[in-house]
Amino acid sequence: MIDPTILITYIAACFLFSIVPGPSVSVVVANALGGGTRAGLLTILGTEISMFSMVLIVALGLEAVMAVVAEAFTIIKLIGAGYLIWIGWKMLTSSGELDLHASRRMSARRYIWQGALVNWANPKTLLFLGAFLPQFVDLNRPAFEQIMVLGLIVMAVATVTDALYAFASGQARHLLSAARVRLVNRVSGAVLICGGVWLALQRRA
Repeated sequence: MIDPTILITYIAACFLFSIVPGPSVSVVVANALGGGTRAGLLTILGTEISMFSMVLIVALGLEAVMAVVAEAFTIIKLIGAGYLIWIGWKMLTSSGELDLHASRRMSARRYIWQGALVNWANPKTLLFLGAFLPQFVDLNRPAFEQIMVLGLIVMAVATVTDALYAFASGQARHLLSAARVRLVNRVSGAVLICGGVWLALQRRA
């Protein structure tokens, strides 16, 4: 059982980590604006599936896994950067016209895959979890179970904060004009493009 004091500190840290908008939040907001709350929530499902896989990797042993992944780090990084830039460009060039029935016709699989790919597009997330989660592990107890519990907690917090963005954006889409949606898409697109460029320029630690 995790010490309550440590648990409160950990949850607070998870909240701060999750509430700051990043590439994943930008995609959630953009999809919720374009396809409604459902589209945003499906995107979140994709991001959480990818995050669970990252937590599992950390729990199984980050050092052992990274010994293999590190050789392909540059390729993973560049592919991820390119994907972020591509999505950002699509947002920048979107018309801003909202189809209120788009979420009914759009494949749920598309939103889920997009959320998962955007999250996996940044291998720094895996490295962050690898550095963050072990800080709260009791070395006198088996690490696997602790890391999985800690990982599920950060996923739960991220789901709540991202869902708030999705619900707010899904409701706001009915109040926004095409010009305002286009502005939001351009800001989100610029964030993703900058994130992709930044990721491409990062050197492996």
